[in-house]
Amino acid sequence: MADHDVIIVGSGLAGLTAGLFAARYGLSTLVLEANIPGGDLISIEKIEDFPGFPDGIPGYELCPNLQRQVADQGAEFQRTEVLSVEAEDRFWSVVTSEERYRAKAVIVATGSTLKELDVPGAVKFQRKGVSHCASCDGPLYNGQVVGVVGGGDSALQEALTLTNFTERIILFHHAAAFSAQHAYQKGILGHSKIEVRYQNVVEEILGDDGVTGVRIRDAATAEKAQIDLGGVFVYVGLKPNTAFLKNTLHLSDTGHIPTDVWMRTERPGLYAVGDIRQDSPAQAITSAGEGATAAIAAYRYIKEIFRE
Repeated sequence: MADHDVIIVGSGLAGLTAGLFAARYGLSTLVLEANIPGGDLISIEKIEDFPGFPDGIPGYELCPNLQRQVADQGAEFQRTEVLSVEAEDRFWSVVTSEERYRAKAVIVATGSTLKELDVPGAVKFQRKGVSHCASCDGPLYNGQVVGVVGGGDSALQEALTLTNFTERIILFHHAAAFSAQHAYQKGILGHSKIEVRYQNVVEEILGDDGVTGVRIRDAATAEKAQIDLGGVFVYVGLKPNTAFLKNTLHLSDTGHIPTDVWMRTERPGLYAVGDIRQDSPAQAITSAGEGATAAIAAYRYIKEIFRE
């Protein structure tokens, strides 16, 4: 069993920033991640709202730069899947698919997964025309008409990315107004390649071997129509990756983790940061701030509880 002061589960912006501050405070720090460090941001072509980058910065630059900064401060990285987090006297045991680790404090930063549309065809056509990544799959639709479903920051941001590849984008949103930042709305509403359809509900994704279109319903008039599309990009919310904690913590009805302002959960020495946290703003900059906050709180906790 390997011992550390702090183990961080997840290496998105929240987890990496937690690792940076934990290491800078002199704590032996291990970051565990099942996937590529950087989380969902790694595929974002241009992050426009992170302070200090007036021209924006790609996620595939920001996240690796931060990972290198964390490693330079002495934090260790291990690629493995965490199965559970268990209390063990004053310590925490982190069980992975390969090993069991022990720490004085654990910071959970596992991020979220994009939700699927709960309609026929959404699962059937995954990777056959249904996507969640414009920068990854956009080039496959060069010169085609595609649909984007959603009305938040991610939907509008990815729709703008798709304009680099596709002939036209139809943006379907079930409500009468977007919830995204005004800056993204300005870019969408003024773009010649993007057609916005408010109060349009996607009821089915159509196709044979791949996506050929969608069936929609106008929420205002109840009229239905079929729209031909080459692909569909879905951004209808997030599902927190917290199922592995169901026997450790009380989770909200949506699977989020309640914390206080210091990112402390109901269990001493266990912290949660980023968009898995209940009432999180779910923004890159706030996730980074939460990671730093949790690391400082963990440092103070360790100094108080583990007096040496």
